[in-house]
This record gives sequence, C-alpha cells and structure tokens, in this order.
Amino acid sequence: MKDILPVDGRFEMVELPYGSGALGVVSAETLGFHYGKHLKAYVDNLNKLLPGSGLENMPISEVVRKAGGGLYNNAGQVLNHVMYFEQFGMANHEPSGELLGMIERDFGSFGAFQKEFEQKGATLFGSGWVWLSLNGEGRLVITQEANAGNPVRSGLLPLLTFDVWEHAYYLDYQNRRADYLAALWQIVDWQVVESRMGID
Repeated sequence: MKDILPVDGRFEMVELPYGSGALGVVSAETLGFHYGKHLKAYVDNLNKLLPGSGLENMPISEVVRKAGGGLYNNAGQVLNHVMYFEQFGMANHEPSGELLGMIERDFGSFGAFQKEFEQKGATLFGSGWVWLSLNGEGRLVITQEANAGNPVRSGLLPLLTFDVWEHAYYLDYQNRRADYLAALWQIVDWQVVESRMGID
C-alpha cells in the first residue's frame, strides 16, 4: 500500500489522476463535492488536530492505527478517500495474473467476489466503507467498516474500497446504493489495486 506522508507536519490534498469528467459513472458534480469539499474538509480538520498529538510526522496509516477521537476520524477519512479516488481510471478494469488467481481461490470466481463485495456494501448500516484486504495468512477478505474505519486498525492490508457514505453517490444515484456499487466496477483500475500488494 502506498502511504501518504506529511510535509512539514501537515498533510496535503492529493492530485486526482484523471479529469473531473472522466469517470462517467461518477459525475463531475459528485466528484467536485466529494473530492473538492468533503476530502478537503477532512484534510483541513486533520491538520488542525495534529499539532501536539505526538503523531505530527507519521505516515497517515500510522496516524490511523494510533489516534483516537476526532483525530482518528479525520485521518481515517483522509486515508480512505485517497485510496478510493486513486483506484479509479480508464483502463485495466479486470484483475489478472496472481491477484485474479487469489480472488478465484478465496471467493470461487471474480463474479462471486463482485457479488459478495456489492452485498456487503449494500447492507452496511449507515455510513462507511466496504473493503477488500489481505490478511496475515495471505488470504483475501471482505470487511465492512463503519464511519471512518479502515482495515489497517485490524492488522489487514487494504487493497480496494467502495465508499458507501451518501455523499459518494446521492447526487448521481439518489437512494440506489446497490446501483452505484455495481457501476463502480466499470472504473476500477486493477493495476492500482495490484500495486497495493506489490504485484506488478
């Protein structure tokens, strides 16, 4: 997993690897609010809470592992959102090679994995995230994380996430969370997901 490092004790907004209107299934309006307003607010709040915490110069994953309260909530949302936005693109929309083999081993097929991932995202109560992660035994697992939760808190290596906070989809899909989850497969760049576990 590519971590996010502070610059002089402060975290900065990451640049999106695509244009605001490039994703299709996520509108430029949604991306503008989600990235430009929500993520920016989490970054700003995190930077206000960091001074005096003892965590000022740690990578974001360490802040998420060690922080509590508002600092944890904002750090978690920064890490989650950066992983979410950076995993999308206009190519490599199906896994291949070693990662595909692991998905087939642990879920039976890529289609079965997609179905379980969507189901876990659709049935998560309230706001949060659904994750594909690698556990300590080298197996792939799907977890539901409420609010700002990230699998690093449980010792997992997060690889892929879909955001199921309403601000991620409501402008485009209203209350149709399941439709939003199904549409996101069209823009996942699996090369990015593979890179998070060291697979070229």
